[in-house]
Amino acid sequence: MPGAVGSPLVMDPNSICRKTKRLAGKQAELCQLEPEIVQEVAKGTKLGVRECQYQFRFRRWNCTSHSKYFGKILQQDIRETAFVYAITAAGVSHAITQACSMGELLQCGCELTRSRAPPSPTAGPGTEGTAWEWGGCGDDVQFGYEKSQQFMDAKSKKGKNDIRALIDLHNNEAGRLAVRSYMRTECKCHGLSGSCTLRTCWRKMPHFREVGDRLLERFNGAFKVMGGNDGKTLIPVGDNIKPPDKQDLIYSADSPDFCSANRKTGSLGTRGRICNSTAMDTSGCDLLCCGRGHRDETVVLEENCLCRFHWCCVVQCRKCSVRQELSLCV
Repeated sequence: MPGAVGSPLVMDPNSICRKTKRLAGKQAELCQLEPEIVQEVAKGTKLGVRECQYQFRFRRWNCTSHSKYFGKILQQDIRETAFVYAITAAGVSHAITQACSMGELLQCGCELTRSRAPPSPTAGPGTEGTAWEWGGCGDDVQFGYEKSQQFMDAKSKKGKNDIRALIDLHNNEAGRLAVRSYMRTECKCHGLSGSCTLRTCWRKMPHFREVGDRLLERFNGAFKVMGGNDGKTLIPVGDNIKPPDKQDLIYSADSPDFCSANRKTGSLGTRGRICNSTAMDTSGCDLLCCGRGHRDETVVLEENCLCRFHWCCVVQCRKCSVRQELSLCV
């Protein structure tokens, strides 16, 4: 789906809707009738990219938002592309659902709970026989899920990109499920003197950092796939015993090593990146610098110090110079 309008690369709602003739029917409908939803789509994609940058901050590819390089990543079908599609689809679902709960959208609000089964009893003393009821403001995650699906699952033209479209749609869905499938129940006790004679419960989305952590695990265990002969199915490649499930990330091409700058692959390289000279993981200088070595540099930073609180209500700080030793890839 390179260049699809639902691409995470497009994060400005005005540019998303500027050329509505290029949009699929449902997307054009959103732009014309629900522009406030499109604003949340934009917020959600930015939320997803920020989380991508956090999760990949110690890796050779650090989810740079430099448009020329980021666009090249999206045009490939590597594991990194899979993560970007998943985390941005999750971000859109999360942002729209959050806006519903905050009362910022007229089309939705708190979750309807009349037909739902009772919440599971909370473990611990004093909760046996406690009456309960659904209340508060539960997150209407289904609304966010459907709007994310409507906008992010841009239709692809049939032809050479059929397999690519299937992969992108699968990863979009994996991202949304990382939100919808991990809702948690929160409850508040009511009663005299701290007793819990009645519990009011509601459902909340997972924190988005939790969503990012979960999708990074899926990235690390992503499945390589190839297209089936019918052009409509995906087949695992290699020694995978089971096919990927709906929450797994999938890709079809091997990633470049991201060691050197290369505009064709979207790699900025790792020259000049800060590394950890004592770590043995992906943040360590050996791996991050691709065996080229590193140099140590002393920098002087200014930071707040000797802060005092003055009544009322001002905090005054001095500026202190701090020397810091950095290791940089050569």
